Amino acid sequence: MGKKILMICGDFCEDYETMVPFQTLLAVGHTVHAVCPGKKAGETIATAIHDFEGDQTYTEKRGHNFSLNASFDEIDPASYDALVIPGGRGPEYLRLNDKVVAAVRHFFTANKPVAAVCHGAQLLAGARVLEGRTCSAYPACRHDVELGGGTYADIPIDQAVTDGNLVTAPAWPAHPAWLAQFLTLLGTRITH
Repeated sequence: MGKKILMICGDFCEDYETMVPFQTLLAVGHTVHAVCPGKKAGETIATAIHDFEGDQTYTEKRGHNFSLNASFDEIDPASYDALVIPGGRGPEYLRLNDKVVAAVRHFFTANKPVAAVCHGAQLLAGARVLEGRTCSAYPACRHDVELGGGTYADIPIDQAVTDGNLVTAPAWPAHPAWLAQFLTLLGTRITH
């Protein structure tokens, strides 16, 4: 049976880390509500494409306009079964929003599945939910994880790690592993 999943997005969240999980979770029968503070259903966020081209850090290019399908001001986190936090630059400013932080904390207090990728760890650290947790993230976010009381999982860019109800990964190349582990937490069974 499909779950009801909340995805908290923000302007310049990473394009793949927003669109791929959104579409994948819909494709396997879940309901996903993508929201952004200050925006309503039908409005869009601008995304950014972070690419790995051999430089010391990722490059950033303008992505797509991603359409939100729910209004942040109308959501009740208690009505959702799970949470997805895309990476990119959105989490950096989303962690400053008290209502976003409260929503994130709800999923940890209620022990509901949470999937965060790349810079999503910045929002987790800002919500102070990493104490005693193992969490992967983009390597530049290692200090966010550690200062937030977590243990940074230094894993390959195409891998993911699960710690209780939390699934994290370094970046979008980990989508197959990250989404598979999240689907397991959701109890999703895919048969051929």
